[in-house]
Amino acid sequence: MMRETFLRWPSREALGREGIPRPRRLLAWAVRLLVAGVLLWSAFHDDRVHGWTAVAGAGGALVAAVLAWAFFRLTVEHRLWPSVTLLLLLLGLAAGVHAVGFETPATVVWCGSAVAALERLPLAAALPTAGAGFAAFAVFAVSSGDGWLGAAATTGGMALAGYALRLDAEARGSAQRLLAQERAARAAEAESAALAERARIAREIHDVLAHSLSAQLVHLEAARLLIERGADRDRILERVVAARGMARDGLDETRQALSALRGELTPLEEFLTGLVRATAGAEVTVAGERRPLPADASQTVRRVAQEALTNVRKHAPGAGVRLRLDYEPGQVTLRVRDSGGPPGELAGAGGGYGLLGMRERAELLGGSLEAGPGEEGFVVTLKVPV
Repeated sequence: MMRETFLRWPSREALGREGIPRPRRLLAWAVRLLVAGVLLWSAFHDDRVHGWTAVAGAGGALVAAVLAWAFFRLTVEHRLWPSVTLLLLLLGLAAGVHAVGFETPATVVWCGSAVAALERLPLAAALPTAGAGFAAFAVFAVSSGDGWLGAAATTGGMALAGYALRLDAEARGSAQRLLAQERAARAAEAESAALAERARIAREIHDVLAHSLSAQLVHLEAARLLIERGADRDRILERVVAARGMARDGLDETRQALSALRGELTPLEEFLTGLVRATAGAEVTVAGERRPLPADASQTVRRVAQEALTNVRKHAPGAGVRLRLDYEPGQVTLRVRDSGGPPGELAGAGGGYGLLGMRERAELLGGSLEAGPGEEGFVVTLKVPV
């Protein structure tokens, strides 16, 4: 663990400029320009600096600026040896300009290189590099008469400042990574919600078309068989009229599905009442404390009720049907019972939405559907958590 700590780079997010507020960046550049200006003024204000010495000093300042810029770029790319080489060149350049009389700029380069090493390099490389810079500064400070105690205090303060800058950069990098992860999670959540909504729309369209078109197909197929058998006109017309009624019902169901997708559902009790009103011998009972249901749960109850009544008309025409809707704690239960009877002539003429589709729709919401013979006829029981 300790080895990883010493060898680990600060993250690219920490070494980059992303996440740094614009005012802070402007302030940093203003401080750099101010320091550079003061250093240049203090260096070239000396009467001893003139002629080729001034030209050499200006060239050294330009070279130092280029080396510092390259060092910052290479550390962002996590290129260790080129970065260390550039720092050593900066330290050597500072020693050279110090030898020709530019003492203040040299000390600033030494200290700045050491602080930058602690901030931007792995600790295994930063500690010896920063140590070289601080050592050069300490020797200069002692030779200038500051004493070892003052030099040590100043060096320790700058080392702490460099490490504090490193911790601040790593905290900013962590914040940037967390922000990127949060954005990715939000994008994934939005995509998942969009896919779920598309699946819901596709399921509604499928349910309406499968229920309506299959019923029309049954009646039209019956009409075709009657024509082939030479049946009388009234029986054929009855099937065509029934198919037309199914088409009209399908159109109504399509409008109801579109209304449901817009969140404009009619009350469930009102819908069930209208459903049994169109079915001879059917009645509906509602028990429990009535409350609004989520759109998916309400649509599931409606679709199951429709399909159950369609199956009764197809498999046991003329049978009595009782629908019971129970509002229970945490769930709603729909039971559809028929009194049984002989199968109709359309019992074997293809299936509609079917028990499988009803069960799948219920399970999508975490509910269940059971269907099977009861005491008299057939019973369909739907339970949906709400």
